[in-house]
Amino acid sequence: MDDSCIFCRIARSDLSAFKLFEDDLVLAFLDLHPIREGHALIIPKQHYPWFEEMPEPVAARIMTVGQRLARAMKREWKAERVAFFFTGIHVAHSHAHVVPMAHRHDVTSVRYLEEGIERFSLPPQPEDAVLARTAERIRGRLAQVD
Repeated sequence: MDDSCIFCRIARSDLSAFKLFEDDLVLAFLDLHPIREGHALIIPKQHYPWFEEMPEPVAARIMTVGQRLARAMKREWKAERVAFFFTGIHVAHSHAHVVPMAHRHDVTSVRYLEEGIERFSLPPQPEDAVLARTAERIRGRLAQVD
C-alpha cells in the first residue's frame, strides 16, 4: 500500500468512506462527487496504479462486485442502465465506477458538454482498411504481452 494514496488510506480504514461492500480483495464505497445518486467506486485493496496491472482474480472480483451493485442500483433507482468503467484520471489507484444512469448522457464525453447535445457529432469513421490495420497492430501486440 501507498501512504500517499487516498484509496490505499480508505482501504486501510485510515479515512472514512460510505462502504457498500468489502472482502479480502476489494472495497466498494460511494463516490464523494457522484454523477448520479448511488455512484460507487470499487477499488482493489492492494495498490495497483493502473487497471491493466491488477492480477486477473482481482479484476474479475471487481467485475463481479460491479455486477451485483448494478443489479441493486437498477432495483433501487429503476434505472434501465448502469454504467461500469475504469478510470485513472484523478487518483492513480485502479478503480471502477458504477453509476446508475437516469439519462443516456449521464456518462458521456466532454465534447457533449462543450458542443451541446444538438451540435455534437461522432468522430469520423475510418475506412475498413484503416480499421483492419489497427486491429492487426493490436493483435500483434497482444501476442507480446501476458
